[in-house]
Amino acid sequence: MYSFQGASMSLSIGIVGLPNVGKSTLFNALTNNKALAANYPFATIEPNVGIVPIPDARLHTLAAIDNAQRTIPATVEFVDIAGLVAGASQGEGLGNQFLANIRETDAICEVVRYFSDPDVVHVAGKVNPSSDVDTIHTELQLADLATVEKALPRLEKEAKREKAKAETLATAKLVYKALSDGISARDANLTLEQQAHIADLHLLTMKPILYVANVDEDQLTSTLAPIHGSQPVLVSAKIEQDLAGLDASEAQLFLEELGLQESGLARLARSAYALLGLQSYFTSGEKETRAWTIPIGAKAPQAAGVIHSDFERGFIKAETASYDDYVAYQGEAGCRAAGRLRQEGKDYVVCDGDVMHFKFNV
Repeated sequence: MYSFQGASMSLSIGIVGLPNVGKSTLFNALTNNKALAANYPFATIEPNVGIVPIPDARLHTLAAIDNAQRTIPATVEFVDIAGLVAGASQGEGLGNQFLANIRETDAICEVVRYFSDPDVVHVAGKVNPSSDVDTIHTELQLADLATVEKALPRLEKEAKREKAKAETLATAKLVYKALSDGISARDANLTLEQQAHIADLHLLTMKPILYVANVDEDQLTSTLAPIHGSQPVLVSAKIEQDLAGLDASEAQLFLEELGLQESGLARLARSAYALLGLQSYFTSGEKETRAWTIPIGAKAPQAAGVIHSDFERGFIKAETASYDDYVAYQGEAGCRAAGRLRQEGKDYVVCDGDVMHFKFNV
């Protein structure tokens, strides 16, 4: 679950994996960017960052109702991080630098190679998804083990001075034991309070992880076995790159020819939202129609705070219509006339797709 950070909520996902699994090709397609996608390890030396709009057909429906001059989608930041190799936690293959880049992201998107292409060298000599996943997990766990081991002496000193730090020390020791046993921090059954105690360690294996299976074209409509209990998102990085060069109508025709209803980006974005417990609400009018990202369970003042912190501090009420009502009654005026425009207060839990207008004191 993504932790709410107040105004200016940005979502950052690090794309990781072994060299030559298609990370940079996928990144180029997602961001329509031109990051170097070379057929050799460490082609990506500095992390490439791209801001990607999240596809949401509801946004354009609302914009059409209000004749909005512009539409602004919710966005996600993708960070393309160079390929990790066995020994990365010990600095192998410039590993330490890349692991530091992952620490700054909210979640990890691990690209796993399933495609077969003899012209693209596999770093281990053969395509073996299970082995690749194990390599990445081992390196992330070893990096976290080193982080906790380094922090323990400091935490022990702090615990002697401050009783409040005793729980932090105890949690760190618990996580150290789990990591030593090959268990990721996210799977150590920590309470929310315990997670908060060690948040400043920025453990890699505490981050939510999303698996992307980079498959051949004929695998796109198949079902793959779960990876560590999670169903991977099937994507063909090559096809996504082809789609990125087409206009909307051409892209839709291409997808239909492949037997697909939507692009890999749409599936990936929706999966990322679900992974982090996120949803969207909308503001809409003649000037603009915009999607805003909030955690599931956020209340109206928090939602207002994503627009501006002043909106949250001075929150009075939120005029709210469900997306379905806004469409059915053709906008705010129609909803008001039909008695479908609600006045919601500070305790209102925002629903996905709500169309909101906030009243606040400056």
